[in-house]
Amino acid sequence: MYMKKCILDLTVKQAERISPKHVLLRLTDDRPLPDMVPGQFVEVRVDGSDTTFLRRPISINFVDKLGNELWLLVATIGDGTRRLGALKAGDTVNCVLPLGNGFTMPQTPQERILLVGGGVGVAPLLYMGAEMWKKNIEPTFLLGARTKADLLEIDLFKQYGRVFVTTEDGSEGEKGFVTNHSILQHEHFDRIATCGPKPMMVAVARYARQADIECEASLENMMACGLGACLCCVEKTTKGNLCVCKEGPVFNVKQLLWQI
Repeated sequence: MYMKKCILDLTVKQAERISPKHVLLRLTDDRPLPDMVPGQFVEVRVDGSDTTFLRRPISINFVDKLGNELWLLVATIGDGTRRLGALKAGDTVNCVLPLGNGFTMPQTPQERILLVGGGVGVAPLLYMGAEMWKKNIEPTFLLGARTKADLLEIDLFKQYGRVFVTTEDGSEGEKGFVTNHSILQHEHFDRIATCGPKPMMVAVARYARQADIECEASLENMMACGLGACLCCVEKTTKGNLCVCKEGPVFNVKQLLWQI
């Protein structure tokens, strides 16, 4: 997949703190935003920081073509992302986009696709589910978090498909990890797309292998340049060492040398 890369100064239309640790940035521009597909990401420049010199890779959470908006879900865990989380409406954000490849999209309503996310890794699955919904294909979301308070954008996910939830403490949905959810024992899926913490994705890949289901994972390796130049995001695969930012971030799990 080749898509033209753009460097744009986008305007913050709205910055909403949706949890103590997460901020949803809705960005816009005077010109139409470039085409983007679910699974791709954006490299965001952090201005005004003496400790942050590299751009921060942020998954594309949603694209509102009618409103000409790009949504980025930011987990404020370091100085760079905390500064992004402190942005206000009217501020300018310099972005390189769209980067990487995307998930394989279903082509017919008969395909049963399970989208599995954990933590802030749920972000790209919202856009994928919305794009499936436009094709009259209902996605099934399986979303995990530590507690009910850590679940993100649940009401938005419910607009596009069925939503099932697990929490580690049992405060919402079924108690345990996503791979323990009862839906995996009761329903069959043709394909799985997953994004989240690596241990979760490894567990999902293991389940997919045992159930003989095709599975794609969006990796979250550290990505400094987003263009395959700095080599800090290299992942060992069946095709050799590949840059996650350029050859990924979405890979078929059969390509990955995970111990599953």
